[in-house]
Amino acid sequence: MTAVEFLKFIITSLVKNATDVEIEQKEDDLWTLLTLKVNKEDIGTIIWKDGKTINAIRTVLRVYGSKTNSRLNLKVVE
Repeated sequence: MTAVEFLKFIITSLVKNATDVEIEQKEDDLWTLLTLKVNKEDIGTIIWKDGKTINAIRTVLRVYGSKTNSRLNLKVVE
């Protein structure tokens, strides 16, 4: 399972409009940047109070990256 598939699994489980989830992957020498786009109605669900949900997702991605020997970074685009 790739990082994009893993992130898509997590995000589609949380949002109401799962078909609107778009994830782009850009690789660099140092890390892999994942850019997440969701429906405007689902932004609140993804970020939640004080960013608790998105920070937890980033933590899970870091753990996934450590298992696959890659550094992952997540950016949410509105």
